[in-house]
Amino acid sequence: MITYISEIIPRIQRYSQKLDNITLLTNQHWVVVDEISTSKTVYIFRPNNDLIVSRNGLVNKGRWEYLGSNSILIELTNDSFLFRHGFFDENILALKSDGKDEYAFLVNETKFEKELNSLKEIQEFLEKKYLSASIPRNLPETDQNQYKEAPTYTKKETEPSVAIIVIVTILVLLFIIKLLEEFTT
Repeated sequence: MITYISEIIPRIQRYSQKLDNITLLTNQHWVVVDEISTSKTVYIFRPNNDLIVSRNGLVNKGRWEYLGSNSILIELTNDSFLFRHGFFDENILALKSDGKDEYAFLVNETKFEKELNSLKEIQEFLEKKYLSASIPRNLPETDQNQYKEAPTYTKKETEPSVAIIVIVTILVLLFIIKLLEEFTT
């Protein structure tokens, strides 16, 4: 898999599913974004940890395993790869190469047949979905609560309120009346 440097992944990680969400990962056709215009590579993660890799219809089998700590091991015929969690939702799977700040991007073919087939299109999609909207969609309810409109606070008036003016005026008048009573006696 070809890996890419991506600045958007760290910015949207808070919207990501956990890599251990096996139901979201398995039985989907994840198309590798690399030379998609000349060849198409599809990864199908099976629940029994079998991995089917189809390159232009030619199938190879491998294995995959979720290792915990947001790590996944992919074993192919001659190679094994250790990836870390980059970003994961129902559309995009970004796997971070262990020890590098580079990502392999896979697109869920059932959601986006040929619409997202380049790194630029994926970044634009993620930017629009997660960074442009005020409340991101497709988040669990608990995550959306943090985006609800914050209460508005008005600036405190610097001028005294009418009630304060009335109270001060009454006190001053009482003081004057008291002084006049003492003066006249």
